[in-house]
Amino acid sequence: MKFTLNWLTSFLDPCPISPAELSDKLTMLGLEVEQTVPLYQGLDRIIVAKVVEVKKHPNADRLTLCQVDTGEEVVQVVCGAPNVRESLVTAMAVPGVRLPDGMKIKKSKVRGEQSLGMLCSGRELGLGEGDEGIIELDENLPPGQLLTQALGLDDTMIEVDLTPNRPDCASVLGIAREVAGFTGTKLRMPVTAGELPGADDTDFSVTIEAPDLCLRYAARKLINVKIAPSPWWLQRQLLAVGMRPINNIVDITNFVMLEYGQPLHAFDFKELEQNKIVVRCPLPSEKEFTTLDGVERQLNADTLMICDGERPVAIAGVMGGLNSEVRDSTTEILLESACFAPVSVRRTARRLKLPSEASYRFERGVDPDITLHAMERAVSLMEEIAGATVMGGVDEYPGRKAESVLKLRVERVNSLLGINLDKEKIIRYLESIEFVVDGGDEKSIRLKIPSFRPDIEREIDLVEEIARLVGYDEIPTTMPAITMDYPVRDDMRELRKKVSATCIGSGFFEAINYSFTDAKHLEMMLLDGDDPRRQVTRLLNPLTEEQAVMRSMLLPGLLENIIRNINYQQPAVRLFEVGKTFIQGESEGQPEERYKFCAVCTGGRYPGAAPLHFSEGKADLLDIKGLAELVFINLRLGGEEQIEFIASDGNNPPYSAKDSSLLLVCGQEKIGYLGAVHKDVLDNYSIKQAVYFLELDLHALLGLPAGRVRFTPLPRYPMVKRDIGLLVPEDVEAGDILKAIRCHKSKIVESVQLFDVYSGKPIEDGCKNVAISVTYRSSEKTLDDNGVDKVHDKIVAGLMKEFGGKYRQGGV
Repeated sequence: MKFTLNWLTSFLDPCPISPAELSDKLTMLGLEVEQTVPLYQGLDRIIVAKVVEVKKHPNADRLTLCQVDTGEEVVQVVCGAPNVRESLVTAMAVPGVRLPDGMKIKKSKVRGEQSLGMLCSGRELGLGEGDEGIIELDENLPPGQLLTQALGLDDTMIEVDLTPNRPDCASVLGIAREVAGFTGTKLRMPVTAGELPGADDTDFSVTIEAPDLCLRYAARKLINVKIAPSPWWLQRQLLAVGMRPINNIVDITNFVMLEYGQPLHAFDFKELEQNKIVVRCPLPSEKEFTTLDGVERQLNADTLMICDGERPVAIAGVMGGLNSEVRDSTTEILLESACFAPVSVRRTARRLKLPSEASYRFERGVDPDITLHAMERAVSLMEEIAGATVMGGVDEYPGRKAESVLKLRVERVNSLLGINLDKEKIIRYLESIEFVVDGGDEKSIRLKIPSFRPDIEREIDLVEEIARLVGYDEIPTTMPAITMDYPVRDDMRELRKKVSATCIGSGFFEAINYSFTDAKHLEMMLLDGDDPRRQVTRLLNPLTEEQAVMRSMLLPGLLENIIRNINYQQPAVRLFEVGKTFIQGESEGQPEERYKFCAVCTGGRYPGAAPLHFSEGKADLLDIKGLAELVFINLRLGGEEQIEFIASDGNNPPYSAKDSSLLLVCGQEKIGYLGAVHKDVLDNYSIKQAVYFLELDLHALLGLPAGRVRFTPLPRYPMVKRDIGLLVPEDVEAGDILKAIRCHKSKIVESVQLFDVYSGKPIEDGCKNVAISVTYRSSEKTLDDNGVDKVHDKIVAGLMKEFGGKYRQGGV
């Protein structure tokens, strides 16, 4: 947003402020000033001069000899401008002056006649682009006066970089409102809506067929319009901010747009068919439209157009059409002041690659309540400058919204900003930028939010406004209050970290797969039709078919990782993943999200190890079972004392091998499975080697009791080992025997370990031999053989009674 300092202060009661101070204040208010540029610095020695006599040059047909009054003397100047004449007041560069283009003026002779200066055109002074002749000034200006003073050129251009949430500051008025807030001056409006007379009846109509895209549309007719160049003051303001003057009508619409932030457009009324304005989207037959720049634009079905009774005449909010532009012959115009939906204008401008000053403002959001104010300002200027006569007008406002009211707590302001403001001071700050107090009590204020501030939606937005107006540099710096306590930790996060650390320490690598997956994995994993994991959450707009649903299990992703590694000649793989799964269930709301853990191993037991130091054996079920036990031990879940590994007996997951699957339980709580992946599943993934997996529900683990960390002194007394070899029926689980020994009441049983299970000859049919090592130790004394034998015999007798065991031939 560009504006000049003089233009800005014209909206304020006398407000002396330097460009440097203004730049600093605006930046601290959140309106970053990109640059401040003094204007017309090369014209500080150009003076006003009056031509008192003109005669032909004796030696040149196209030159004239002019006697020019400089205020101090009358000098002769040779001039070739076609518009030079007696009594003309113009600009003169005296000898020694350097023009903005670098030309230095000297005393010289032109075709034998002396010339003591140069009469300048607007282009030579950088004040215009025309070459029609020397600049013509007000005849009442005194000769000898500096041109910068005479034309009010002593000014500074300021450019502000706006954030998208401040559309109100895309205008000189909006910037002036901010300045009024911190200087305490009063905002002065050029006109107010309803001041100008107009006819009660109109001879045109306005119809809005797309009210969701056009929130408001006002139009007014003007007749007896005289199209001509704009006066110098208007051209100067446009040139100062980088806009090219065109004619008085177009220049006024641009001037008011910059002043109020409300884009306007003028149509040649006589070119509007049936005297109608219809705001609609294109008809199927309307494929192209030629804009003011003469380029044919391709339209689509959602491009909002301004049309007359038969055809489009403008692209709403972007650019007018060539078929209704204001020409030199125009005498009647229809002035448009409208508010279009930001999204519609932004989409159209981007698609057509047609950015404009109007679209820049509409894209950010124009205040619909300022529509008539901007129109009346433009109408008053057209009456003054173009001699227009104002006729009737139409105002359609389908997008009117209820007034926004917010409650602001005084205590909330002070607690968040760390300052101490009373209620009256807060009110003064907010009223300075035109917020209106609408009641409240001792501790709070009710405020009406002005329509030009669509960014103010919550109480915290009002607190931010107070901070801006007080000044960020005025808010005292304080150290945060930090209590000396231990921060609350997320138990699930800590659990995930511990599980991951255990796996990494065991030689497993962490995999991170997408939560989006392919629905075909449900079939590939052999899931039953009523399996809850088939109730997946489907994406409304998936990037690919392979990422169409949210995953309900982690194992498919790891199997894909395995086949990818195998394809790259890496058959020995150890991977794990910790992540969320999503099960939709019967409801249409949010899916159930649970953290799961899954690990897989396949190929060599020691990937990448040198064969001289390690066995090249293949990983098997015991490797993945060992990982599970290590996880439980590191989580202090008691190892096998609390977690049981139970043969599934037909209840194993459909994707695991029937004879190689274990259910993990703690009491009545199922916490996971481990086993070998079913051969059919491996075939579905084109994996030709055995894969073993471990699945854990981390939410279930989180609910298990964890053992406390206790210090135990190193043993002082020696241990005693005894082995037990029993013949038991084949259906007796070795784990049940171990559990029974651990549960024995004796205090001297330190540890129990299974070291052999054997069936076959010479063991009788239906039986198996289970060999167990029991370690005994006392923390109080050295054990003797008699004491150990008594305990050991009781344990063996109990096992024989409970499991129907007996000594094999040959004894213990």
